[in-house]
Amino acid sequence: MTSRFWGFTLPLVALLVLAACAPQQLGGTVSFIGVWGGDELASFEAMVAPFEEDTGIDVQFEGTRDLNAILTTRVEAGNPPDVAGLPGPGQLQEFAAAGALVPLDGVLDMNAVRAQYGQSWIDLGSYNGQLYGIFIKAAVKSLVWYNPKAFTAAGYTIPTTWDELIALSDQIVADGGTPWCVGLESGEASGWPATDWIEDIMLRTAGPQVYDQWISHEISWTDPAIVRAWELFGQIAANEDYLFGGTTGVLSTNFGESPLPMFSDPPGCYLHRQASFITSFFLEGNPDLVAGEDYAFFGFPSIDAQWGTPALGAADLVGMFNDTPQARALINYLATAPAQQIWVERGGALSPNKNVSLDAYPDDISRGSAQLLVGAEVFRFDASDLMPAAVNEAFWKGTLDYVGGTDLNTVLANIEAVAQEAYGS
Repeated sequence: MTSRFWGFTLPLVALLVLAACAPQQLGGTVSFIGVWGGDELASFEAMVAPFEEDTGIDVQFEGTRDLNAILTTRVEAGNPPDVAGLPGPGQLQEFAAAGALVPLDGVLDMNAVRAQYGQSWIDLGSYNGQLYGIFIKAAVKSLVWYNPKAFTAAGYTIPTTWDELIALSDQIVADGGTPWCVGLESGEASGWPATDWIEDIMLRTAGPQVYDQWISHEISWTDPAIVRAWELFGQIAANEDYLFGGTTGVLSTNFGESPLPMFSDPPGCYLHRQASFITSFFLEGNPDLVAGEDYAFFGFPSIDAQWGTPALGAADLVGMFNDTPQARALINYLATAPAQQIWVERGGALSPNKNVSLDAYPDDISRGSAQLLVGAEVFRFDASDLMPAAVNEAFWKGTLDYVGGTDLNTVLANIEAVAQEAYGS
């Protein structure tokens, strides 16, 4: 595989279980643009290695942190990649509406797709009744990470409600420590980790129906339900006493590096809210960490009891921009359980394919994440990923402005102005 930016082999005929046929030694290339770098890119390369060996197709990967802008520019210029990791279901719908994506109904065996993927995953990858994207890895986001050894040494207990979470944070401050590590820097996508906080809070304070109305802009960004979610987020993310490095550090620290002070001695912080994929960043900085001993998670706690503890999640999906035999073969391969299991076994990813066994997960932490994802009574996809790209980006930026001290009413009014234009209302 050739790549830019930052196993095992099974016969392809056994892997392409979704394909009508399994082409052998096609040769040629597939151009692929995605967001992955570091360990994630290494896992993607490991996943496609059997495909490359069995087909003779070279997957030429190009990585970028500004995926939506690059794809939009390439599509408008008439030079899209053959296959791409898409920024989210919202962007998938925009590309599909513009006629830029190839429908996958005639590429994949849809009976096999329906047997291996839940209907919610199919719906999220569809536009106007046709499938345009297939999800290849997933993450559950409603997790708070901590260092069990540090917790035990300090005598702290796991909170089960928001009030208990705030009380624990206050206790850590009183003990001379810092409760939270938060990092919002992510290149052109800086701010996205903060949107996850707000989405989890919205589900727990306004409930799933209002959450859905928020996504479709049936309520204004200045609605009291949205204001309250941001204010609760600010209780932690705008509180200098709670934050490792203060708000300045939060704004300048990369999301993947931000949790690492949890593992210093003494701990630089005790808590970090992030999705299940963050474990790969833990290990990149500290390869000797042991799951369950050095790091563990508890579910993001309830706030209003009536809404319980819903699960917020996200996933990476791929779509096809150029209909070539090589691109068809790759899409078919990536949709399979054996392909996704390669990434699962390496850690840092969950699979949306129901045929991937829980035994494939490398430790109890990842198995627990997978069970939380599939077992939640209420599950919702990351809201910002379902919004139009312009609103998503305004949401990202708004969180940075808010943490940086901008008045909340001003922040939300700015996002609302963008939303009105984007939704045509």
